[in-house]
Amino acid sequence: MGEKPEKKAKKKDSQLILRLDKRERDAFVELCKDQDTSAAREIRKFIRGYLKEHDAAE
Repeated sequence: MGEKPEKKAKKKDSQLILRLDKRERDAFVELCKDQDTSAAREIRKFIRGYLKEHDAAE
């Protein structure tokens, strides 16, 4: 049988730094852990969706 082609990950080469309330940050990180995801992954997903929604995608 054929092998699955390897999925190439896009290289992440930039950072976005933001400040938020420690309690909100901790609650968000904990919720992400509970849902077996990461805070960074969810924030990236939000940004991609927001860009698409406003026709501003890459």
